[in-house]
Amino acid sequence: MLLAIDMGNTQIEVGILEGEKILLSERMATDLKKTSTEYAVFLEAIFRLRGIRPEELEGGIITSVVPPLTFPLKEAVKLAAGFTPLLVEPGVKNGLKICIDDPKTLGADLVVGAVAAICRYGAPVIIIDMGTATTITCVDEKKQFIGGAIVPGVNVSLTALANATSQLPMIGLEKPGKAIGTNTVDCMKSGIIYGQAALLDGMIGRMEEELGGEVTVVATGGLAKVIVPYCRHEIILDNELMLQGLRIIWEKNR
Repeated sequence: MLLAIDMGNTQIEVGILEGEKILLSERMATDLKKTSTEYAVFLEAIFRLRGIRPEELEGGIITSVVPPLTFPLKEAVKLAAGFTPLLVEPGVKNGLKICIDDPKTLGADLVVGAVAAICRYGAPVIIIDMGTATTITCVDEKKQFIGGAIVPGVNVSLTALANATSQLPMIGLEKPGKAIGTNTVDCMKSGIIYGQAALLDGMIGRMEEELGGEVTVVATGGLAKVIVPYCRHEIILDNELMLQGLRIIWEKNR
C-alpha cells in the first residue's frame, strides 16, 4: 500500500492506494500553525480509524504548494508511519517534458496533475484544477507541458466580493435559478456559478485554438463538481487525478 498526500493552500488530501485502487481518501485543513506532531496525530487517527497498519505501507509520497509546511508534513509521516516520504520536486523522475520559461518554477501539483492526465486520457489534454486558485494547464500532442493560466478560485472570488462591498453578503454555492437574477442573492449566484463556468468555457476555447483543435479536458479539485456541470464544453470530472498522479510518480522512483 502507498501513502499519498496532496497538500494545497486550503486542504490536505491523504490517500491510501493499493495498486491503482484508492482504499481511502481523507481531508484536513491546511494550517500553518500546526506542528509536525499535530499532523502526525491526524495521520495516526486515520490509520487507526480505517484499520491501516503503518507496517503495511510500502512508502509514501507528498506534493506540496505550501513550502513552510512541507518539512513538518514530511516529519509527520516519519513519526506516524516510520519512513521518510518522497517529495515531488525538481530532480524527481516524473516522465513529463516541461516546456515553459523556467521548468523549476512549475508547481509540483501541476506536474502531478499533468502526469496523471497523460496516463489516463492521453494527449493533448487540458487540465483544470479548482481549489484555492483555479489552474488551467495544457499538454500538447507531443506530451509536452507547455503552460497555462491561473485565475482566482471560486471561494477566493466570492470572499473578495463580499469583503470589498458594503451590501453584498456571503452566499452559498447553490444552483442559480437562471442567468438573469431578480434579487441580490440570485444575481450573485448567477455571477459566481455561471460566470465561473463561462470563464472555463472561454479559456478552453482560446486554448484549443492555440493547440490547433478540440482536445480532451479533465477537471479535478474540490470545487470542480460545483462549476463543471454548468460548462458547455465536455469536461471529464476526475476526483482521483492527484492521488493517481502521485502513485505514478512514486512508481517511477521506486
